[in-house]
Amino acid sequence: MRCARYSGEVENEVGHEIAAALGILLRRTTRTQLHQQLTEGMGEAVDELTYPVLSALARTGPRSAADLAPDVGVDRSGVTRRASRLEAAGLVRREADPADRRAQLLVLTTQGQRAVAELRERLAAHIMASLSSWPPGEAEAFARQLRRFTVDGPFG
Repeated sequence: MRCARYSGEVENEVGHEIAAALGILLRRTTRTQLHQQLTEGMGEAVDELTYPVLSALARTGPRSAADLAPDVGVDRSGVTRRASRLEAAGLVRREADPADRRAQLLVLTTQGQRAVAELRERLAAHIMASLSSWPPGEAEAFARQLRRFTVDGPFG
């Protein structure tokens, strides 16, 4: 009985440790700081506020501001304001929703797709730089386990 209890305590400690690390990753301030670093020099329209809109559109494809809002973490009007900045810069365009002609979809332009590709390259380089001191193979193993956790874990 002692071993089972000890095992459960250790597993629970691991769960707490993972939860604490996720708390840091998911904090809005952590994301904002990262987005500021990644968007530096990308032009006036691409910043820590518009980055989530670009990223979400690249991940999901055309969506309305209302549909995008939960992914971005702001309300519909916040998405609309950010999308307007991106539209003025030629990174996003609005199209009529084929399922509802009254609604408009936000769509990445070719220029917007290039901006997202640049941001993804910057993010990958930033991540790899932070892992550069890890022993050989650890980063690859971490990537596989993190992917497994996001697919099979509490987020899947």
